[in-house]
Amino acid sequence: MHEPADTIRLLVSCPDQKGLVAAITEFVASRGGNILDLDQHTDPDERMFFTRVVIDLADLTVSTDAFAEQWEHVASRFQMTWSTHVASRHRRVAVLVSKMDHCLRELLWRWEAGELPCRIPVVISNHADLEPIVTRRQVAFEHLPITPETKPEQEQQIESLLEQHGVDLVVLARYMQILSPGFVERYANRIINIHHSFLPAFAGARPYHQAYQAGVKIIGATCHYVTATLDAGPIIEQAIARVDHRDTVGDMIRKGKDLERSALLTGVRLHLDDRIIVHQNRTIVFD
Repeated sequence: MHEPADTIRLLVSCPDQKGLVAAITEFVASRGGNILDLDQHTDPDERMFFTRVVIDLADLTVSTDAFAEQWEHVASRFQMTWSTHVASRHRRVAVLVSKMDHCLRELLWRWEAGELPCRIPVVISNHADLEPIVTRRQVAFEHLPITPETKPEQEQQIESLLEQHGVDLVVLARYMQILSPGFVERYANRIINIHHSFLPAFAGARPYHQAYQAGVKIIGATCHYVTATLDAGPIIEQAIARVDHRDTVGDMIRKGKDLERSALLTGVRLHLDDRIIVHQNRTIVFD
């Protein structure tokens, strides 16, 4: 769904209780805001309430900063975890990649076509192979080689670059390195990864060869937020395709790349559109 740029998005999660929707709508209306979209979900088992609200800014009587500050009084009353984002303030995205180019190309192409509402100021890689496809788009490419001995130093260099470029979101477009727990914690729920299977499986090298040998009938890709536990973070999006005995390893790799591109692109879009709330190790996705 296309939404106007002149809006503010409000994400809320809190214990379910009476009066939540009324409190939200009353607050918005009293400040001249008009609600363009309100999507909500209540988890009956955990008794939790989740909502995404899109508010037109045209007649807002307070600044967006004041709106957020004043909202805190409502949020504290209902024990809300919340965030706001002005749609026109495009986030700055850094892409980390190794040698495989299919996910990087998809992101750059969609961004170049104006289909990703963000800025991509920098691509960082532990290999130099993909520099030409990045720099010809006037995006900075940073080659930071890595060895087991230099891994901590290399990660510090990555963090410096992210700070230098004011990065809001990190996308791992088949970046074949494990980030340290400290790095992940500093960017909690702001690192998106693509995993080469429907569910975390076939770990290690040559995953599609393993899938072929196992005779699987479904292959897939999982886009998720990165946590300290490898490939076990909150799942954002998954894509699948059926395979059978006619498919070679090459066929499965080709189909798998298409699934990885699709799932990663969708996951990044959902994040940029403020459609995801993370609760414990699950996501509520307002699509």
